[in-house]
Amino acid sequence: MFADSPASDPFELFATWFQEANEKEINDANAMALVTVGPDGMPSSRMVLLKGYDSSGFVFYTNLESRKGVQLLGHPKAALLFHWKSLRRQVRIEGNVTPVSDAEADAYFDSRPRQSQIGAWASDQSRPLESRFALEKRVAAFGAKYGIGTVPRPPHWSGFRVAGERMEFWQDGAFRLHDRLVYHREDGAWRTERLYP
Repeated sequence: MFADSPASDPFELFATWFQEANEKEINDANAMALVTVGPDGMPSSRMVLLKGYDSSGFVFYTNLESRKGVQLLGHPKAALLFHWKSLRRQVRIEGNVTPVSDAEADAYFDSRPRQSQIGAWASDQSRPLESRFALEKRVAAFGAKYGIGTVPRPPHWSGFRVAGERMEFWQDGAFRLHDRLVYHREDGAWRTERLYP
């Protein structure tokens, strides 16, 4: 149950829940569903991994030419959903999307395993692939190209930040009497309200 006087900043509550999820979830506590919208207004959902967050938003990385990358560049709004089954909790986030800086993208790319860096060059993410062998050939080719030294970040690979404009915290309750708390960002401040389950 939420306290009668919840935290004034949703990022404080998220940090607490995320830490608990990292301790309890068996796999990928940072997994989140990302929902984008195409030019026809059709929503599209997929799982991505949270790679950082602070009061300015939630960050993930991708190929900018992938379906999600193109949709986010064309319609920079998104929704995120964390579902931590072992804790019987979920967090829903909606907000505007901005690209991360080149410095942020470079720093994260440099932290990735070398094979993942090679994979970022080799994969034409979301585009048709004629065979698995074709992908393996591309991985081998880029592996040979960058066999020695640093693998540079591809120009088509970067990250996005989803600013939480609306953040809803949901906790399972007995007899489906769940606890729901919503934070709305208004004029730089946060307003909270409870919702019926």
